[in-house]
Amino acid sequence: MSTPSPSGPGRWASARRWLEPRYVWGRSTHNLGAKLLSAVVAVTLWFVATADRRANVEQGYDVPVTVRDTTGGRGEGTRATSDLNPATVRITLAGRPERLRELRAENIEAIVDVTGVPEGSFTRPVAVAAPNGTAVSRKSPDTVQGFVDTQLVRTLPVTLSVSTPPDTSLPRYSVSPSEATVTGPGRVVSAVQQVVTSPVLMRAASEQEAPLIALDDAGQPVQGVQLNPSTVTVRRLDSGELPVKALRVTLNDPPAGLRVTSRSVQPSTVRVVAAPDLLARLREISGTVTYRAGTYTAPVQLELPDGAQALENVSVRLTVQPVTPAPTPQTP
Repeated sequence: MSTPSPSGPGRWASARRWLEPRYVWGRSTHNLGAKLLSAVVAVTLWFVATADRRANVEQGYDVPVTVRDTTGGRGEGTRATSDLNPATVRITLAGRPERLRELRAENIEAIVDVTGVPEGSFTRPVAVAAPNGTAVSRKSPDTVQGFVDTQLVRTLPVTLSVSTPPDTSLPRYSVSPSEATVTGPGRVVSAVQQVVTSPVLMRAASEQEAPLIALDDAGQPVQGVQLNPSTVTVRRLDSGELPVKALRVTLNDPPAGLRVTSRSVQPSTVRVVAAPDLLARLREISGTVTYRAGTYTAPVQLELPDGAQALENVSVRLTVQPVTPAPTPQTP
């Protein structure tokens, strides 16, 4: 048999009791220990459940863009990209502080997939592969521009670049290997005119590794290509200084009837190899040139003493004019 619920004045009387401080205090302190324990347990469970979320922080990384291209199922390497803009993206990760502290930009992948993109300019979205225990909060920018081209491989000889040796030495070098391959986008590789070593300054009978640099026709470094090998071994073969001396070149006088108005000797000094006692007596080297009227460049025949040898060829740029003889006075 059910008990009828209070209604009307009964319910109003029950509600009025909650307005009495004594009744409210009694109800609040009833089973106070159990109530406090329940509150402590609830708060503890909330802190445990939200600990990871509250401990997460954010940190930004500048990540290089990696291009993926498997066009035609041929795998990567059949095409190449250049002119990536930007070459890095700003990735902001969220995670626990200790996890973010141990990460570096190279642990994060920012991938642009150009599979199936026709050759030419492109604008593609950036996909970020976040490391375990982290989540991507932001990335800037969302897209990257670039250029897809056929990959080209060229083989070029290695040109040795050395610091100017002293005039008293005649160094000899060898480079190993003597050739290098240049790989990259076709339009970038085609701009490479030569592969040179970084300038080296070496002692006699020594060797060192020299990095290679790809240069264009203006002598400027070309970016966006790979060199294989990236370094070469340079060996200096000579055993030391030779008896070498730089001497000034002097020219013979023009014949009568010709006058030199401009003269430029290249080089103005020439290195001469000879016995030390002979070099000590030499102060200059005489040269002979054939003169004629006009402006021209002529070779200079050096007059070297026996036992001496010049290391450079000498030429001269001349402007020669004929001399008009003065008229002979008439006898009255």
